Amino acid sequence: MGGFTLLRRQSLLGDALAHAALPGVCVAFLITGSKQPLPLLTGALCAGLLGALYVVLVVRGSRIKEDSAIGIVLSVFYAVGIVLLTRIQKLPAGNQSGLDKYLFGQAAALVQEDLEVMAGVGVVLVAAVFLLWKELKLLTFDRAFGQSLGFPMRGLEVVLTCLLVVVVVVGLQTVGVVLMVATLITPAASARQWTDRLGPMILLSAAIGGLSGAAGALLSASFEKLPTGPTIVLVSSSVLFVSLLFAPRRGILWSMWRERVFGARIRRENLLKDLYLLGERRGSWSTHVPFPILLGMRGDRPGRTRRDVRRLIRSGLLERSGDGLRLEPEGLLAAERLVRKHRLWEVYLTRRLDLPTDHVHRDAEAMEHALSDAAVNEFEGRLGFPATDPHGRPIPPRRD
Repeated sequence: MGGFTLLRRQSLLGDALAHAALPGVCVAFLITGSKQPLPLLTGALCAGLLGALYVVLVVRGSRIKEDSAIGIVLSVFYAVGIVLLTRIQKLPAGNQSGLDKYLFGQAAALVQEDLEVMAGVGVVLVAAVFLLWKELKLLTFDRAFGQSLGFPMRGLEVVLTCLLVVVVVVGLQTVGVVLMVATLITPAASARQWTDRLGPMILLSAAIGGLSGAAGALLSASFEKLPTGPTIVLVSSSVLFVSLLFAPRRGILWSMWRERVFGARIRRENLLKDLYLLGERRGSWSTHVPFPILLGMRGDRPGRTRRDVRRLIRSGLLERSGDGLRLEPEGLLAAERLVRKHRLWEVYLTRRLDLPTDHVHRDAEAMEHALSDAAVNEFEGRLGFPATDPHGRPIPPRRD
């Protein structure tokens, strides 16, 4: 459920429902006088559903946005719960009620009956997600499309909210009101870093949540006075931290590495292009260009430019003679392709988007490194195979 909540950008809703469940627990105890899990969880469920209903009614019946309505539910219901909990503590049997475990969680206080209720509810939740898998995907990613197909999207949203309320209520005894949203969202956020597919994300999220729960419980049992709920959250947060750093596509370190590699490739391509432009002005690419002249064209750091030059020489694209550089045949072809992309893109921007000629160079500088040869050939044909760019410079011919 955390995966659907995260993807629908309703993470705060889980926090609000957790806080809304607290007064339900207190009211159920005041009515029944029982500390059994079923009546208390039933009260929490009713209060959570009432909080969700309040959010929906406020959003649809006023100009208050959803995030504001969620904030109202979170604060008001939690305040009512604290007042009722304080009142219960002053009753003759209040000190022994154990309701404070719903506030911060107390996994060590769980008994077999609690686990049986949680297991039964968990089976129902998994079955519901399995049966409504296609509908929940539509609701998560394209509500309008699902509605056009005739699916009752509003009803599905109600069902999904009810399932979320049930999940929140079931987890209250373990991690409590305060940490429930972390338990709900953190595994899903970790799983999201590793995959772009919903099915693997949901399974991976469940695995991370289960392993975090087991590891947190074991750590709590191994060290004296180490609370179980917060330990579970810390373990799952550690998994999220590792995922944010090392996930192959979204990890921070991998992103930094890709950015560095891409930046180095752009610098090397710009060096080739600068040498081509110098040769074009001279009418020949056979003479060597002094390194200081090349360095002054870009204004980059000398050390980094020298590393790029060495890489190009090892690749067989540049030739060095003393302090002078010259394009090898392969380097000349690579630079020519880059200049061709640049000038064709300038033509495209001026003709199709009606941009002035003095405003297209920077955009072309960026796009010349991203455009594929196939894309360039396609819009060259649509432009009628122009011979010159908007500044009158010749466009290098196509070389297959």
